[in-house]
Amino acid sequence: MPNQVEEFNAYRLKMNDKILADDNKVIKRIFNLDTNAFKEGHLDVKTKELLGLVSSAVLRCDDCIKYHLESCYKEGISKEEVMETLSIATLIGGTIVIPHLRKAYEFWEELELNE
Repeated sequence: MPNQVEEFNAYRLKMNDKILADDNKVIKRIFNLDTNAFKEGHLDVKTKELLGLVSSAVLRCDDCIKYHLESCYKEGISKEEVMETLSIATLIGGTIVIPHLRKAYEFWEELELNE
């Protein structure tokens, strides 16, 4: 069975490299803004990643959900904290979020397996 985490990261890195190689100022600024937004500030990184996760789930962006799940995992956020965050996202987003919740749960399990 292919490793979802490795596949996701390899594809993301490959495509980001291609996109950034085009040297588009607007895209580079958006990427930079995204990177800087999730750094320590008035809110800690953990809080920002959980906010990113809930927002991504409500917006139903599976790639963004995976990105924030992996960031949460690296930050030492517990499975219980992530699942509570996803429960809030499902409450806010409604039942249409449930398929994305399933994928998120599966991806989190994959992260745990890769320890």
